[in-house]
Amino acid sequence: MTQEPPVDDPNALRAALSELSQTRSQLEALQMELDETNRGVLALYAELDTQAQQLRQATELKSRFLAYMSHEFRTPIASIRSLTRLLLDRVDGPLTPEQEKQIQFIRSTSEEFTDMVNDLLDLAKVEAGRIDISPAWFELVDLFAALRGMFKPVLVNPDVQLIFEEPVGTAQLFTDNGKLSQILRNFISNALKFTLHGEVRVSAVQVGETMVFSVSDTGIGIAPEFHGAIFQDFIQLDSPIQKRLRGTGLGLSLSKRLAELLGGHVGLQSEAGKGSVFSVTVPLRVDTSTIAAAADPAGAGEPGP
Repeated sequence: MTQEPPVDDPNALRAALSELSQTRSQLEALQMELDETNRGVLALYAELDTQAQQLRQATELKSRFLAYMSHEFRTPIASIRSLTRLLLDRVDGPLTPEQEKQIQFIRSTSEEFTDMVNDLLDLAKVEAGRIDISPAWFELVDLFAALRGMFKPVLVNPDVQLIFEEPVGTAQLFTDNGKLSQILRNFISNALKFTLHGEVRVSAVQVGETMVFSVSDTGIGIAPEFHGAIFQDFIQLDSPIQKRLRGTGLGLSLSKRLAELLGGHVGLQSEAGKGSVFSVTVPLRVDTSTIAAAADPAGAGEPGP
């Protein structure tokens, strides 16, 4: 057992005081280091808050710019489309075959421009949280019938068939019919654009409490290394047909965001040269409590099937 030194021993007292002084110095140094660390942490938090605020401002400015630009482009585009329609209707006289060909080119280009403007405006609304989700009960057969009628006038390639299968499962969904239709229109448009021969097949199958919509084609397909990027903004694949058929690269990105707003997700199965299957999975009944834009305080906006 260690024997305590006598308190009246000067050497022991000096040693104890020296040790105490060293301990105090170490504590002061540790305290200074801790204070410096705390100041660094506070400065880091302040910098992060500043950067987050700047990011929010940049996002808001981008959304405002996209919305403003989209609105400003609408008027001249509408004028171009009206003029081409008047010319093709021969209001001012007959057209030569070459004139008609050039006017048709102007019309198709203006329609592509219109699609780009609409996609930009929708993306701006999604990013700003200002897009409205309006769920309601609707029949799947009505959805497919509307899509079939919409694409019938644009089926100009006799080597490609557009087939709508009978939905398998529930006959009704409670979600935003317009947003779901917009997703499927993007999928079908891409499939028709990049399928030179064969078929584009649209189907819907119930899986548990979800409905899986699929658009399969026999087109050029997509290599696996591009699957992760295909749903990003302005992404277009480098292929001869892609270069020949212009696009904005926004349709799939917008579809992904709309699917997420509906509580679902998109998917892709594809191989180069073997066609593609784009899918969107949505709940049979969208959860309106998570969608502020669709909230109904009176509780009367959600009828039963």
